[in-house]
Amino acid sequence: MQSSQIQKDLAYREKSGSQKDPSQLRRSLKSRHLTMISLGGTIGTGLFLASGGAISSAGPGGAILSYLVIGVMVYFLMQSLAEMGAYMPVAGSFSTYATKFVDPSLGFALGWNYWYNWAITIAAELSAVTMIMKFWFPHTPSLLWSSIFLVIMFLLNYLSVKGFGEAEYWFSLIKVVTVIIFIIAGTLMIFGIMGNHPVGFKNMTIGDAPFHGGFMAMLGIFMAAGFSFQGTELLGVAAGETDDPGTAIPRAVKSVFWRILLFYVLAILVIGLLIPYTNHNLSNSDVSVSPFTLVFQKAGIAFAASVMNAVILTAVLSAGNSGMYASTRMLWDLAREGKAPKSLGKLNKNGVPVNALIVTTLVGTLAFLASLFGDGTVYNWLLNASGMSGFIAWLGIAVCHYRFRKAYVAQGKDLNQLPFKAKLFPFGPIFAFVVCAFVVLGQNYTAFTGAHIDWNGALVSYIGLPLFFITWLAYKFIKKTKFIPLDQCDLSIDSSD
Repeated sequence: MQSSQIQKDLAYREKSGSQKDPSQLRRSLKSRHLTMISLGGTIGTGLFLASGGAISSAGPGGAILSYLVIGVMVYFLMQSLAEMGAYMPVAGSFSTYATKFVDPSLGFALGWNYWYNWAITIAAELSAVTMIMKFWFPHTPSLLWSSIFLVIMFLLNYLSVKGFGEAEYWFSLIKVVTVIIFIIAGTLMIFGIMGNHPVGFKNMTIGDAPFHGGFMAMLGIFMAAGFSFQGTELLGVAAGETDDPGTAIPRAVKSVFWRILLFYVLAILVIGLLIPYTNHNLSNSDVSVSPFTLVFQKAGIAFAASVMNAVILTAVLSAGNSGMYASTRMLWDLAREGKAPKSLGKLNKNGVPVNALIVTTLVGTLAFLASLFGDGTVYNWLLNASGMSGFIAWLGIAVCHYRFRKAYVAQGKDLNQLPFKAKLFPFGPIFAFVVCAFVVLGQNYTAFTGAHIDWNGALVSYIGLPLFFITWLAYKFIKKTKFIPLDQCDLSIDSSD
């Protein structure tokens, strides 16, 4: 006979999936959507462009090790998010979890921090789109392309969550296929099956390879790798609109580590073996000399630069599309919890939070326009302020999971009844927290190591931290919120619908 808790779980999931409640998001995302959203979040310009700079700075060995360490950290974060998301699938994700398991003020700060991060990301992607399109159409105005792609992203999110899911599925599939072809072609070239002669492993020992620049160079790559992997936590936000979260979320998460290993570590290994780290083109962010373009050109693939430009355009569209989705859902959830204007919590007939979507789009558009006028100073400050937001969200996930599991046990619940149980608790969230905190504090360590402290550089790099703490403490002071004891944490999943 099932326990009352499991019966409660089943009733909740049945109610959530019934799609009859007009105040609720539609659970229209399938397992394949969630898998691709999870996977697509890790593949973007960080891999297609920044990987070359990582190899140039730290050598192939240093780049692989850095990405591997950050990959392991992200794996544990996804394990944490999957355990909470499968048990309590809500669009507010870690913002809601922080409100229930830690302190409502932390939930408030995490929610607004995450919304701001992705709203500014929309602006950054619109800027990137204009540069990508000028590769083919150099004499066209920037506003033309940014406007077209802004409308595309808005419509994909406006029509329905299924429309977003389908778009993200195909965007991600293009990126995945590109990386797989790249790895296969590169491997054939390494062993001489493709190309004129085998390259072998000689580039791994050229100069002071495989490790170049020492530990400090690797520290810089830690940060770059962290930015590359940001977006994987979208899985937690999408949990609120997944038709079978108890099954789909664990399935998507279980292979995240192997995907990171395949797509980042193997891709960087192929680049490092085929192109010496001393090649000055690796540190160039121009798509015409991106490491992927260089390898495809070596393989004799015609129009390699145009092909990669099209793929990078897909990656940028995917990031902007995901950013609009994530920030809209977070703003909607904040409104439902009374932490944002109530009007932002309304849904249209398709279950889309249109008011939150419009506000997010306007903020992203205004930030983008700030990059076009004047010298772009305002835009650069906005970008710098959002730079740490993803890391802060990751720190929040680790804290929330640690508190969730402790509260679950403290309240006498059976761990075997969790839909998904994260591996290696408590090591996982503690490891993720420590590594993430290390990366955050080391953002611009060079500002403090010179003869004189570079206060301007420090402020630009760390501005996101004081903004987050001000938001957290201001809400705590105004609302007089309290730290929640473990035995009083709200673990009732039906209260979140």
